[in-house]
Amino acid sequence: MSLSESTNRRMLGTVPIAIAGSIAVTLNLLTPAQAATGAVREQAPEKSDATGPRNTIGGAAGTTGSAASPGQIEIAAAPASYRVQTGDTVSGIAARFGLSTAAVLALNGLSWKSLIFPGQVLALSGAPKPAAAPAPVAQAPAPASAATGYTVVTGDTVSGIAARFGVRTSAVLSANGLSGASIIYPGQKLAIPGMATASLDTPRPAPAAVVTAPSPAPAPVIQPGQVVPLSDEMRANAQLIIRIGRQEGVPAQGIVVALAAAAQESGLRNVRYGDRDSLGLFQQRPSTGWGSPDQVLDPTRATLAFYGGPANPNRGRTRGLLDIPGWTSLSVTQAAQAVQISAFPDAYAKWETSARAWLAQLG
Repeated sequence: MSLSESTNRRMLGTVPIAIAGSIAVTLNLLTPAQAATGAVREQAPEKSDATGPRNTIGGAAGTTGSAASPGQIEIAAAPASYRVQTGDTVSGIAARFGLSTAAVLALNGLSWKSLIFPGQVLALSGAPKPAAAPAPVAQAPAPASAATGYTVVTGDTVSGIAARFGVRTSAVLSANGLSGASIIYPGQKLAIPGMATASLDTPRPAPAAVVTAPSPAPAPVIQPGQVVPLSDEMRANAQLIIRIGRQEGVPAQGIVVALAAAAQESGLRNVRYGDRDSLGLFQQRPSTGWGSPDQVLDPTRATLAFYGGPANPNRGRTRGLLDIPGWTSLSVTQAAQAVQISAFPDAYAKWETSARAWLAQLG
């Protein structure tokens, strides 16, 4: 194994499954796979300050063609299809074959929030080649009199670091020459404006544990009429969504909408990671008023917030399904999108058949 390969492997080993944020399509970046679960959380195409790897080409020998020059990888010719392995991400697969992440997503009817599973077959033919990745953003050092250094650890985000030291996220970004599209990495030094060295030496809490419940192995592609099997964790969360819906008088159509939304957003798992600060069954964001991290990780509260209406715990701050005028006249995917406001509004449709079957089985 070459030194660069070893280094890349060690870096990948330190990157958390919880990657808060999605990176612009032109950067061709995605969240790393959750190897313990076999499920990979793909992020929305928005800017993020979450820790995570950059998808760059370099540091190892290629797989085809003549020998690569030092520091470069020769791209393997893209096959017509590819079977997902444990640890794969869409961005990693795309980079391996010199393809655009966005094109691979589009070819397979996936969104940046879709899950891929070991054994799933992805179509690769016809995807365009990606544009060259832009150069990394240089970090401007902060004046010694105004800031001291903080070492990034696995699971950190710029917003989380700023909150820990009681400073504004924009101030940390500015002090380090970063933007909302920049990525931070474990081991990276960040200047914290106005912080004394002693405060930075305070022991840091360990990153939150990642949910490691086993994931099901669905068919490679969700076809019309197919029902995705439920794992124990998925079944328990589906039962909770159904029970709360019945308790609040939500019509069956609304419960189907909630099940489809949770399946698309989290795979019906109460995950501790997501797009930027998104968490939980419905990937609700504390920063946009859905509640504190602990609150959005409470499946009961998160479900009540999704349904909204009289029992909405966020009344006046967030809008649930029952708060949307005329939601009953919308399709399942339209109604789910009205609550979730996803960058891929049609992504929920493929879960409708499964959601209806789950309700019939469990409700």
